[in-house]
Amino acid sequence: MKPVNDNEQRDAAQEYASPPCLMHRFDPLTGDRVMDADVVRWRKAERERLIAARLAIPAADRSRLSQRIETWLDLALGDVSGRIVSVYWPFRGEPDLRPWLKGLEERGAVGALPVVVHRHAPLVFRSWRRDEPLEPGVWKIPVPSHGIAVTPDIVIAPVVGFDADCFRLGYGGGFYDRTLADLPRRTWIVGVGYEQQAIRTIYPQDHDVAMEMIVTESGIVSPIVTPADGS
Repeated sequence: MKPVNDNEQRDAAQEYASPPCLMHRFDPLTGDRVMDADVVRWRKAERERLIAARLAIPAADRSRLSQRIETWLDLALGDVSGRIVSVYWPFRGEPDLRPWLKGLEERGAVGALPVVVHRHAPLVFRSWRRDEPLEPGVWKIPVPSHGIAVTPDIVIAPVVGFDADCFRLGYGGGFYDRTLADLPRRTWIVGVGYEQQAIRTIYPQDHDVAMEMIVTESGIVSPIVTPADGS
């Protein structure tokens, strides 16, 4: 499926998010990269910009955009019956998918939430139903009190930013990077964010893992695939 985008909005985001001091030293087509220290500094500044822009979205608009994201998620995932689906509890202006999460049980799926167990360890996923208790976790984000550890078939991961190759810019803690690298290959990794979070590139490094797709209020973005020579 071709991505559905607001071209003017995305072009503006890409233009702002591609500083000349880095772009002349990085070619996403050839794989040439800037120095890691430059990437770290750039990501920190870009992360702050994108989070501030997300928090500036009025609450009513975030709710409307979240509902549109849920509609596109349904189209992207299809029948989730019998599957374990990890979502997330919204934090710092992220799309609020709690209604969608709470409806998974009625659709025959098992809902789950990610839990931080150690600063340098991958996330653990615990099952959760809407009538089960939650308790404050890291950063006071609610996590299941009594859920069992599960291995999701689908992981819905929030993004701070994303690029056309479906690489995800996160908060910088590395939790999702470590987790996604540790999951079975059969697991679907789906990024979720607002269209305004699109940037030209995140300057992917060896530890970055591309999503299967990114879902926004405007549609589904799939990674760009370059045909092999002679195809």
